[in-house]
Amino acid sequence: MRGLKDKIVIITGGLGDLGYASGKRLVEEGCHVALFDQKADLEKAKAIGCQSWQVDITDEAQIEKACLEVKEKIGPATVLVNSAAIFILKSIDATPEDWDKMTRVNIRGASLMAKHVVPQMKEAGHGSIINFSSVSGFVGQPNFSTYTATKFALRGLTRGWATDLSEFNIRVNTICPGYIYTSAFVNSCKDLGLDIEEENKKASAMHLLGRQGKTEEIGSAVAFLASDDASFMTGSDMVVDGGYLAR
Repeated sequence: MRGLKDKIVIITGGLGDLGYASGKRLVEEGCHVALFDQKADLEKAKAIGCQSWQVDITDEAQIEKACLEVKEKIGPATVLVNSAAIFILKSIDATPEDWDKMTRVNIRGASLMAKHVVPQMKEAGHGSIINFSSVSGFVGQPNFSTYTATKFALRGLTRGWATDLSEFNIRVNTICPGYIYTSAFVNSCKDLGLDIEEENKKASAMHLLGRQGKTEEIGSAVAFLASDDASFMTGSDMVVDGGYLAR
């Protein structure tokens, strides 16, 4: 894809399946990628040509320190991928603690990351922020209200930031995946004592293409939004859902 070679990229939730797949694809396109996650894993990051930082994105001091280290060691970041998220799936039974945890990571964390990366983008004269929303940011789903609220909010943040940052040649978009077959899906099935294949069939049937998505398909979409091929896209939602929302 055009314009990706040698770009400096920061990905939050970088060791999770979607962040990791995005990092892998961006390295393949010639980017220099820093993976931010709660636990650094230098070997796992090195396996796909990335670097790893241990960062708790609810802690602004950690964010500021890590972003400055990326600038010093690699260069000013011009792509930010906010893929970090936590999943507390509740409805009106959600506690104040549940809401605090959800918003601190899914909304506040993304906002603090942008706060400390945007100055580097301004310095470079361009940038691309990619916020991870979801199909859950468009529709109601049973007992998903806590998660859904944060994913709707990220779509709103994207539009606000796109408006605020356009004068600095910084584009802001959301990527909205459908159900993706990840280790989190598999582990969730195991934790709940559910049959993995049976649950996969149920999830697959929700999509017009008859399957869950692959992590590399999300990585490809992220690479597109980061590239110059998406140079006229800002304030937009890129839905990668195998037809989930078309039903």
